[in-house]
Amino acid sequence: MNEKFFSLPEDKQQNIINAAMEVFARNEYKRASTDLMAARAGVSKGLLFYYFHNKKELYLFLYNYVVEIMKSQIGNQRMNQITDFYDMLSYCTEEKIKILGKNPYIMEFSMRAFYSEKEEVSDSLKSMNTSLIKVLYQQYFSHIDTSRFKETADPYKVFKMLQWMADGYIHELQMEKTGFDVDLLAQEFEDWMDMMKKLTYKEEYLDECH
Repeated sequence: MNEKFFSLPEDKQQNIINAAMEVFARNEYKRASTDLMAARAGVSKGLLFYYFHNKKELYLFLYNYVVEIMKSQIGNQRMNQITDFYDMLSYCTEEKIKILGKNPYIMEFSMRAFYSEKEEVSDSLKSMNTSLIKVLYQQYFSHIDTSRFKETADPYKVFKMLQWMADGYIHELQMEKTGFDVDLLAQEFEDWMDMMKKLTYKEEYLDECH
């Protein structure tokens, strides 16, 4: 990637990122038009490829951009003070909603990237996705008090189940083309967490406020 991209004013960088992510989010990789990305970003296609040498490089840049956003949540003072598993999930949900306000296509782009198959970028994404979830889980939840869980409950499996539920919900909305409501998803996720908490936490922790 041309370092001149980072020399652009932040608003112009964000315009290019948002435009490219929107087109990739709404289309399969091979059908995502770089002409449309350039037009939406307000730059020429030639200039777009001056910053990013080709379509694949641009796509992988966006993937790493999303990963860095997720990692940037880690280590802040408030997060380090949260010791409850479900409180941490609630906090992460709040932070992701703030991020979506900056780029509403991050969620859809991430879904396509995570489940990419038989695309030019699929092999690269598969290796990155395999390790990413476990790494992020370890970084987010390594200090969580797991003693609140019943002995039969595995926190990581609970985390994965909730992730699958959210992914399935988003996929259903995409299939129905009803539009993506972040606030509704957040409320649904809170309901799922409440349900999972009742199933997985020891009785003495269920009276605590979520």
